[in-house]
Amino acid sequence: MTRASDFHDIDLVNAARARLPDAFRRPLLRRLAPAIITIVLIAPLAYSAVAFGATPGRLIEGLSRLGNILAFMFPPHLWTTWQEWSEILEGLGETVVMAFLGTLLGAVVALPLAFLGAKNIMPLTWLRLLSRRGFDTLRAVEQIILALIFIRAFGLGPLAGILAIAVSEVGTFAKLFSEAIENTSRKPVDGVKASGGSNMQAIRYAIMPQALPVILSIILYNFESNARSGTILGIVGAGGIGFLLADRMHAFRWSEAWSIIFLIIATVYMIDSASAWIRRKLI
Repeated sequence: MTRASDFHDIDLVNAARARLPDAFRRPLLRRLAPAIITIVLIAPLAYSAVAFGATPGRLIEGLSRLGNILAFMFPPHLWTTWQEWSEILEGLGETVVMAFLGTLLGAVVALPLAFLGAKNIMPLTWLRLLSRRGFDTLRAVEQIILALIFIRAFGLGPLAGILAIAVSEVGTFAKLFSEAIENTSRKPVDGVKASGGSNMQAIRYAIMPQALPVILSIILYNFESNARSGTILGIVGAGGIGFLLADRMHAFRWSEAWSIIFLIIATVYMIDSASAWIRRKLI
């Protein structure tokens, strides 16, 4: 039931609104926020359309050509001799081995470096920050750029790809490993030290058992990713199936190119399934 005091309060509010209308309005910035956000999102799209020549005619023509290329997907090419199959399978094997060795080498180098960037391990702030910036520097350089550098230094082949993956993964692994170490619980460490253990024993028996499952999961996930990126490295000359794929595409042998792509997808799917099963067992 509405009381007379309620009507009185409403009258007071209406009177105050009439005297000070600006006080009851939303701030100007909040009123303009939707328009500002819309402009910020649309402006880059409009600029890129003009600067990069993304005209409707060009897009329609490009989609038409893309449709012609996709039409070569079916029927996929099937190689009829073992010599042809062996070349493709050897390229796939090179890519998988390249990803595995690059990931493994990067993890081995990154693990001791991760302790330099972990707050609960490294008390020297300047050294920890310097280590973190070093990790960021390594991660900032794309694998394909590293591959081109190593191809120049060591020549064509999987060695350049392995080194490119390893160097890139050192930065990524060191950062992720250090974060996994930082996120461990302090209680097991206190327990080890309370029983007379040293700092090294605390790391060995309290920190690493907590961080190791996460670290192994990170390694497996990045191995999956490197199996995909290894294909790109092969295109620039770092060996593997990417080199064969680029060769078929340059020769406009699209049916063979699509067959290779299908095999790459199947290989990555198998690696992903195996890694997911291993991660479930570990975690």
